[in-house]
Amino acid sequence: MTLQPLETLLLATLALLLGRLVNRLVPLLSRYNIPDPITGGLLVSIGLALAGALGDLHLEFDNTAKPVLLLAFFSAVGLSADLAMLRHGGKRLLLFVIVLAPFLVLQNLLGILIAKGMDMHPLMGLVGGTITLVGGHGTGAAYADRFAEVHNLQSIMELSMTSATLGLVAGGIIGGPVAQWLIRRHRLEAGVQRGTAQSEGGATQAEPVGSANFLTVLSATLAALVIGQVLAGLFSDSPITLPSFLWCLLMGVAIRNLLPLARVRLNDGAIDLLASVTLSLFLVITMMALNLAHVATVAGPLLLILVAQSILAMVYAAMVVFRFTGRDYESVVLSAAFCGFSTGATATAIANMQAIARKYGPAPEAFIVAPLVGAFLIDLLNALVLTGFLSLPGMGG
Repeated sequence: MTLQPLETLLLATLALLLGRLVNRLVPLLSRYNIPDPITGGLLVSIGLALAGALGDLHLEFDNTAKPVLLLAFFSAVGLSADLAMLRHGGKRLLLFVIVLAPFLVLQNLLGILIAKGMDMHPLMGLVGGTITLVGGHGTGAAYADRFAEVHNLQSIMELSMTSATLGLVAGGIIGGPVAQWLIRRHRLEAGVQRGTAQSEGGATQAEPVGSANFLTVLSATLAALVIGQVLAGLFSDSPITLPSFLWCLLMGVAIRNLLPLARVRLNDGAIDLLASVTLSLFLVITMMALNLAHVATVAGPLLLILVAQSILAMVYAAMVVFRFTGRDYESVVLSAAFCGFSTGATATAIANMQAIARKYGPAPEAFIVAPLVGAFLIDLLNALVLTGFLSLPGMGG
């Protein structure tokens, strides 16, 4: 039985609501920032697997909307990139970006080496590298679609979603211990006393999301999506090809920073809402269709790769990120954020920072730098690194 597009969308929204409810009721899930669509989609997938085994009920989903939802998400990510904000991070922002680049290379090399050591396709090393651990569920899904189509890799989507989900948990676990070790070892203190508001009385009230500013954001997102797809088609035969989602992201960046010339400003709340909805719907549809039997057979190698990647992230955060970004308390908080970025997602990075700040005190610079990097810079950097790896002989990207 195949569900039609509207029926698939209805079940997806119900699964999202289920995931949100379960995440609120189970503290462990919320503590490690497991996304609602992952929880809800997995629960539906488990329920359908049981229904198929016990009652011979087999459902398939219409995937017509999935590519559009994914490209819309990356277009919205690009729209969040206000280049004028970059100067507020100053020197520390530049240093943090610089220190990320070699780690992305190291993470992919480690993943490829382990994959080859276990006689797996080298692309599986990238899936267990920056594709899912830095890129998260959205980037993982984008590349999984590409690998499945071009290389016919079995269960690549399930592997990508599993790796990204396990990475979220790992990123939330390793950040705190690394930060605490650095603070105690170097006897550091926060630069601002605990309990002091970082922006007391001077914050500008954000414009609420309404139909007008949401429609403006929706129009800009669709424009980035359409132009991005056109450019992807035009450059599809070039020596080094960029995936469609990266073109859409770049178009989003361009539109965001050109619109002020026409006295048009986009509402950041509306952008966040649209990005959240499109990614959530894409992910929950993907997770509902998981073949859990295939996942169980390949989860072992993924766990080995993830353990190795977590150790690499902890060592790099303590030995490189902390030292290179200033060797002070702000650097400690950025090191905790790095642990979230390197194996989880921006949400994990921010959660790590908040946990450290609540215990030891605020870190104003870190709370500017990390969101700016997580909003789009790390995705652009990751896409460039992955493009380089996929162009290597033997990778077949």
